[in-house]
Amino acid sequence: MPPLIALAATLGGLVVVRWFYNTAKRINQELEEARMTRVAEPVRRDIPTLRRDHTGAYRPD
Repeated sequence: MPPLIALAATLGGLVVVRWFYNTAKRINQELEEARMTRVAEPVRRDIPTLRRDHTGAYRPD
């Protein structure tokens, strides 16, 4: 009976390790997609800079 318990524990451990591995892979893929989305956003230099004019209002250059 003890060899059967050891075999079951080993198989259970392998299932848990595989689950952790797949979860880590999925999370890393989601993070990479989020990074790529952030890169696709407009760059700061594309946004006009506002300067105060003689009236005191802020206007683009």
